[in-house]
Amino acid sequence: MPLPITCRLLACCNYVNQGDRVADIGCDHGYLGIYLLQQGIAASVIAADVNAQPLRAAMSNAVKYGIREKMTFYLSDGVQNIPRDFDALVCAGMGADTIISILGSAPWLKSSRCRLILQCQSKRPELRRWLNQAGYTIRRETLAQDGRFLYPVLEAIYAPAAPLRPGEAYISPALLASGSPLLPAFYARVKAGLETAVSGLTHGRDAERLKDYQADLSALMEMEESIYGDRR
Repeated sequence: MPLPITCRLLACCNYVNQGDRVADIGCDHGYLGIYLLQQGIAASVIAADVNAQPLRAAMSNAVKYGIREKMTFYLSDGVQNIPRDFDALVCAGMGADTIISILGSAPWLKSSRCRLILQCQSKRPELRRWLNQAGYTIRRETLAQDGRFLYPVLEAIYAPAAPLRPGEAYISPALLASGSPLLPAFYARVKAGLETAVSGLTHGRDAERLKDYQADLSALMEMEESIYGDRR
């Protein structure tokens, strides 16, 4: 029976190295870990979720797809109750606030041996800024499409990075360099969102916030030629 895995989860899987021990935090149905084991990519998978019902579903699916012996399951709030013997930590399908809370409560993740693979659903600029300020470098970033939605997927390592310049929290240097064919469409959506934010603040009282958004929008528009190239 084919595994019903989404494009955004497949994009996360593409950042897992051969032989990695993977921790899938917020595993939900467990499809990411199951795919990695079916394809012989991961050596083992820790599947964790804060809720018992999705964890039971993941366990059932692991049996269904014949890889139960290579997965371990933990009821855990983030990484609090799981072993620390993994090479890649995956957080997919969460908002920035949740991901930041998980990472911020586990300073032991700040190690050169652990890579973060993150697929954030909301407040992505906030997540990129937090990673940058916490000492992480976004080494790779790409885009995945499921239906009409575009999802950035990034890999971060604990290593010094230059502070993000205006606009780079919206489209990181790694994403700009990715060459993703989805980048022009993603850029257009990000630009439209910033234009809406600027318009909404133009006659408001938060002049400092307006100034920040205007600087971000101006810097973002300077990326336009690199993004579109000859595709217009």
